[in-house]
This record gives sequence, C-alpha cells and structure tokens, in this order.
Amino acid sequence: MNINQTAKDFSDLSLEPAPSHDDLEHSSGLVLTETEHPLEPQTSVSSQSPEENSVPVAANANFSYHENQQLFDSNCKQMAIDAHTSIVEQPFQYSNSTASIAGINNNDQTTNTDNNNRPTIGNKPRTLSTSAQNTLPEAPRPLWETPPSNSETATNGRNKNTLYKMGMIAEDSTQQVLDDPSPELVDLYTKVQECRDLRNKYQTLSLQNNDQNPKNSATYEVYPSPPKPSYNAETKTVIPVTNLPDSETFDFEACEIPGEDPNWNYSINEDDSYVVFKTENPEEKIAAIPTLRDYYLDLDKMISISSDGPAKSFAFRRLQYLEARWNLYILLNEYQETSVSKRNPHRDFYNVRKVDTHVHHSACMNQKHLLRFIKYKLRHSKNEKVIFRDDKVLTLAEVFQSLNLTGYDLSIDTLDMHAHKDTFHRFDKFNLKYNPIGESRLREIFLKTNNYIKGSYLAEITKQVMSDLENSKYQNCEYRISVYGRSIDEWDKLASWIIDNKVISHNVRWLIQIPRLYDIYKKTGIVANFNDTCKNLFQPLFEVTKNPKSHPKLHVFLQRVIGFDSVDDESKVDRRFHRKYPKPSLWESAQNPPYSYYLYYLYSNLASLNQWRAKRGFNTLVLRPHCGEAGDPEHLVSAYLLAQGISHGILLRKVPFVQYLYYLDQVGIAMSPLSNNALFLTYDKNPFPRYFRRGLNVSLSTDDPLQFSYTREPLIEEYSVAAQIYKLSNVDMCELARNSVIQSGWEAQIKEHWIGEDFEKPGVEGNDVSKTNVPDIRVNYRYDTLSTELELVNHFANFK
Repeated sequence: MNINQTAKDFSDLSLEPAPSHDDLEHSSGLVLTETEHPLEPQTSVSSQSPEENSVPVAANANFSYHENQQLFDSNCKQMAIDAHTSIVEQPFQYSNSTASIAGINNNDQTTNTDNNNRPTIGNKPRTLSTSAQNTLPEAPRPLWETPPSNSETATNGRNKNTLYKMGMIAEDSTQQVLDDPSPELVDLYTKVQECRDLRNKYQTLSLQNNDQNPKNSATYEVYPSPPKPSYNAETKTVIPVTNLPDSETFDFEACEIPGEDPNWNYSINEDDSYVVFKTENPEEKIAAIPTLRDYYLDLDKMISISSDGPAKSFAFRRLQYLEARWNLYILLNEYQETSVSKRNPHRDFYNVRKVDTHVHHSACMNQKHLLRFIKYKLRHSKNEKVIFRDDKVLTLAEVFQSLNLTGYDLSIDTLDMHAHKDTFHRFDKFNLKYNPIGESRLREIFLKTNNYIKGSYLAEITKQVMSDLENSKYQNCEYRISVYGRSIDEWDKLASWIIDNKVISHNVRWLIQIPRLYDIYKKTGIVANFNDTCKNLFQPLFEVTKNPKSHPKLHVFLQRVIGFDSVDDESKVDRRFHRKYPKPSLWESAQNPPYSYYLYYLYSNLASLNQWRAKRGFNTLVLRPHCGEAGDPEHLVSAYLLAQGISHGILLRKVPFVQYLYYLDQVGIAMSPLSNNALFLTYDKNPFPRYFRRGLNVSLSTDDPLQFSYTREPLIEEYSVAAQIYKLSNVDMCELARNSVIQSGWEAQIKEHWIGEDFEKPGVEGNDVSKTNVPDIRVNYRYDTLSTELELVNHFANFK
C-alpha cells in the first residue's frame, strides 16, 4: 500500500485550503476570463499538441472548496454585469423601437403590407414588436450574431444603461400564433379591450385623467407658493434660502376670488344627478354623463366577463407569467440595480419624496402624541369650557372628573386606541377605537372639527403633525376628512375650520371622505330620502363653482382638495332587493343603498362638476374610494369603471381578470398591510408583494396611525415593516415611493421638482434617477413589460 499516495488522495478530498493551480498559466478552463466567450467553441484536449497536453487535467482542476466558491461567486457577479453573457439579451437594443404605451392605446401605428400581403408596421415585416413576440415567445437569437444597429441607441448613451438581461424560451410556432390565432384567444383579448374602452369612456367624461386637470398646467398658480429649493444640483452648491411654513405665509385676504359665471347654470336631471347646461339654451348640456341604467348595464357586462371561466384562467396565466418574468429579471439584474443605486450621489430611500396616499385625518397622530396633548391641555387649559352635555357646559377638568380620572392616571393602555386582536373581522369594534378611553365625549372634544370649541384642539394637534412633516421634508400626506351629508352647511363649516385655523401645509393635501351612513340618518330622521344626502353633499359645490364669492372660504379650501373617498365597512352585505334601483328621491326605505349605487352618484355629480370647474380654470376632483378591503368583489369592478384609484384592493387576489385589468390600466392602489393585518388579512397573507412583483401600480400607506403605529414617523414604519417581512430592496422601496408621488394629487409643477421635469413621459424618458433613486434599468423593465402586454391586447383584439 502506497501510504504517500493515499495521504495525497485524502488531502484532495479535504475542505481545508489546498495549494492553488488556477493561475493564468495553468488555467483549468472552469473559469471564464474577460476575453473568453462562454459559448464560443473551445479546442478539445485531444486536439491539443502534446506539449500543451502535458499537464494532467486533474492538476488543473485541483483547487479548494473555498477557492471554488469564491471564484463561482465572482464569476456570477461578472456575468450579471457583462452584457455578452446573458442567454438572450433584452430585445430593446436590437429592435427598431419599443411601441409606446400612448401609441398602443391610441392605435395610431402606420400599417403597410409586404409582398405577401401581410400587415407590417413601419418597415418591419411583422405585426408585433420583437418584445411582444418574445412573450409568446420567439426562438432566441444566437449570441454570436450581431444585432441590427440602432442609430438612436448608438447616439444615446443612456439607452445602454437601461438594457436588462432576460432569458427567453424557444418556440417554433410563434409566427403561426401571430398569423393564425385561435378564435378563443381573439375572443379573450377582445373582452379585455372592451373593458378597457369602458373605463376610458367613464374616466374621460369625468375629467379624472391627469392631463385634463387645469392644476397640472404650467400656468396654474399654487398659493402659498411651494418652498424654494435649497440645493443646486448642477453646481452642487447649497443655496441660502429661508422657507416659512404655509400656515405663516397664508393670507386669506390675498386670495383672488373670481366672480359669477353667467354662461352656465345647473339643475337636477331625471336620475336626480346634478347637470350643467347653457344658460341661454337649457337643452345644451355640458357633457353627456352615462345614466344610472347605462352604468348598471356596463357594470353587469363587466361582471359577467370577469366571472367567465376561460377569462379567469387566461388572466391568471398572464399574471403568473408577469410574476415569473419579474423573478427572472431580478435574478439576472439585481446586482446591476444595486451598483447603479450606490453610484447615485446624495439620494437614498430616506431623502426621496414619498406620499402617504391613504391616511385618515382624525387618526393622523400616534397614540403617544395624542396622550401628551391631552395631558398638556389638562395642565394648562383645565378650566376651558369644551363641551355641552347634560344641559350644561362642562370644562375640561369637569369632563375628567365625571370619568373619575386625572392626568396622572392616563396612559397608552388607558386610552385603549390601538387595534389589537379584538378588532380582527370586527369593524364595529375598530370604529369604537376612535373613542379615547372608550368615551365619545373625548372624541368630540379632541378629534372633531365641528364641536363646542370649533375644533380648536384638533387644529392645534394637526398643525403639530404638519410641523413634523415639514421638518422631515421628504414625507407628505393626503388626509381624509369627513363630510357626512347630514346638513347643507357642512362644507362651509369645514372650510371655515381650515381657513380660520390656517391648517395649511405644503406637505398636506385633502380628500373628502363620504361615510356610507344613509341608513343611520334615515332612522334618526335627519334626512327623508337618499336625495337629501346627495343634495347636502353636492349643492354647495355647484354653488361655489358658479359663483365663488358665495362661499369664498370654500373656494379657497377646494384648491387644496384632491377628490372624494367613500368609506365604511365593506363587509356589510349589499342586498339587492330591487330588480331596478329607484332614483334617490324615491329611495325612502331605511335600507342602505349598495356600494355600486353610492359610487355612481358620487361619480355622476362629480363628472358634471368637473366639466364646469375645468371650463372656469379651477382644479378638478377625482374619485379614490376605499375598495376591495372586504365584501363583494363587485366593488372592484365598479371602482375600475368610475374611480381614478382605490385604497386597499386586497380582494383583487380573488378576481384575476379584474386584477389583470388593474395592471393594464395602471390603476393606483394605496395598500396598508399593517391595517389589513389588524382587521381583515394577516400580514403574511397580504397580496401586496405579489401585486408589486407583477407590476401593478401599488404604493404603501398608513391608513390610521392612531390605531396601528408606534412611532412619530408612521409612513417610515410602514415601509420598514414591509421591507423586513417581504424582503424589499432599497430599489424596491424607492420605486414604491416614486409610485406614491405619481398616484398623489399634488400639482404637476411640484411633482416635477420631486421626481423630475419629464415625469409624465413614459419609460426611461420620464425617470430622473438623481431624484427618484430608481435605476433606469428598473423603469425600462416595467415599461417594456407593460408595453408588451398592451401591444398583445391591441394586436389580438383588432385581429381580422
């Protein structure tokens, strides 16, 4: 037995460091060098000369486990950033161009025919772009072939930095599918296009598209003016500037209040919706808004399509494809994204602009903040008269005496406003959490705008929260504040509260939330029928649009209002006890109207109002309701037609066809996983990460910091928990922040400062990585994937 040879054999099997034989002169052939193409034909060992083959192969491959792992990792990173080592490269660099989303939507491509009478686009003898064909997919192009030159790519160095690697599967029948698709495929895509056309009709008529809003024009004046920039990116120098808070610079007397509009007037139509007509010719309406019957016909059509078995299977497979495509993209390009992010100076997740796209104003502070505020008022304003109860006016001290409490007794546990385990699937208990210590009188004193002290306490604590936002600089909020529809003067009271207390901040915009509480108002005798609620909600808005001087404070307040929200417990069953729903003036029963009915009357009145406001140069309003949190998935179909965006949307996971539509139209979804975790869906089951991977237009929001948050920065808390649980990268969080700004209702000139001057342009042209910290490669992937899906819809839906 050869002891030396046996010892050597055992040493070769060891995981301990061994002498390396993988230097440049004795390369084993297992490591790819920079000049060696991974798929180029290699000279075999048997064909080498005897001198070259004198070293045993085993000696060349003899390197340790640790060195092997290190070399493998090194080469994986090198291949991830080397454009020549991908299996098949992104078609953007060798196709003539990727069809723009706008072009696809408008169907404005030039169509010719080739010698075989096949349709062509431009000079290409195919009906789809290379990118779209690859999703069918198309056979891969050999790596050693030189791609066709693209003069635009060659001259524009930026395009080289947006190329991403993407594997593609070979399929010989691609052209056959394009030229002769199955009738089932054509029918499915035709249904998708019909649904998209319906949404486009409703959105265009109500002027909810961003390019239809006068506030997004370059000439629109924002007052108070936005803070001036304190840094010059070109010279990389700090600009000395002093920016005062809006609450200090705002002066109501300096606001311009226009006069009356003599050309247009308003009235009620047959459906009890407000319509605007020409003063000289009442038959000439400002817009042809769909009737209640037309709406329900369209809604029923979409519901029947979305519940069709083949349509659900088709949409599910497309969504699965989008998720798989994302997994492949991130596997091959994550290292390059990280390197781009690291090279970007100054920007990181903390100093990119982000918007809390869904937060309720009366819960905008955290529990600790509210507790400190209550104790402060007990010490310094205990003798202030704050509420009228039991036929007398009570001071703050007397209120707490009636509760047998002192300031020392108060604690977070005493307030009991956090949503814990007891609120899961119990929305009624969650609503009670708005009452400090379970007492409605404390809620009225500290969290209401319309009370004995005219909301002064709530204004004070709101301004403290706004001050925190202004100090953070990069965080912004869209607060929901309630108008109930119980009386005609609610709007004026709310506007007076905002203007008189100067509850105004550059970091805050407002949405008006409409609680669906008609049944309660009817039972208590506040309203006679549903039409009274609609009148209380919309008549003041039409009055102030016709003559702003009739409600001057409301006119100024509306300049900072983005739109409407519809709120309540969605899990309540919508009982359809009418085959045909009556109009609001005939809805006299105590039964609450269904969600779709509520949403239609918000939409129909808003559409006429927006048409009028746009003609006057006033900002228009959008519809962004709570939707898809619980209850019937039909709510999501209704919101798809009528709303610009939604909040929550977790039920989209159960309706794949509707989810696919939300993706194609990039409908904004403000998601709140921490809120859902306490109410309807545990955090680990939340569909947010899946939506994000598939490319839906999602953002993160806090919903109710008072119930769910523990820190003074609830939005950062929401992002941080999501990053930990869902393993989000820094690029992912910056993309979510960019989505939140795009979804938000700030004026276009402010968004230009936040995320780039060309943010409205599609794809890479609209991305400014120096402001968003989102690499061009990520934006290019998202845009190219969406363009491809839209092109497929357009191709097969119009196939003849």
